[in-house]
Amino acid sequence: MSDVNEPAALHEHALDNLRYIRETMERAGSFTSIPGWGGFYVGVSAAGSAVVAQRFTGEWRSWLMVWLTEAFVAAIIAGTAMARKMRRGGNPSLTSGPARKFFISYFAPLVAGAVLTLVLARAGFIAALPATWLLLYGASFISSGAFSIRVIPVMGVCFMLLGMLAAFTPLAFGNALLGVGFGGLHIIFGLIIARSYGG
Repeated sequence: MSDVNEPAALHEHALDNLRYIRETMERAGSFTSIPGWGGFYVGVSAAGSAVVAQRFTGEWRSWLMVWLTEAFVAAIIAGTAMARKMRRGGNPSLTSGPARKFFISYFAPLVAGAVLTLVLARAGFIAALPATWLLLYGASFISSGAFSIRVIPVMGVCFMLLGMLAAFTPLAFGNALLGVGFGGLHIIFGLIIARSYGG
């Protein structure tokens, strides 16, 4: 009787070993230092900025300044949180293969967004900015997610869906969608990442 069960047990043991090896290789080829708590606090900051910016939707220069300030604050929060997570987890440096691929894919759409912000603002197309920011930010997460944890591309798709909606709305509603995206989505996905991927 034990001889009959032994091949099945060996088969299951071999499958478990293969699964472990595959997951280890995936982690080794992925950038996993995405800071969940950093994303959460970026979301809290962005939600507050959306509330403040809503008061200035009729004064586009003040509105734009609120969001540009928020982008600067968010970059500091995210960068600090990522550095702490990398130190705590003993992860490879920012120049490692997975990190380099992640950041190239992440920053390319953001650089495009910065240039388009300047172009659209100079042309007076301020109502197009929420859609531009949400779409390109989402694109940055979809592209960089190929080199990171699985939840990142999902978050990118959510940002892009909000961006598509913002493309057909006036600035006041677009601003609210910025709050939902940069505020709400960062809070939700930040908590998911903190819980599932170690902070």
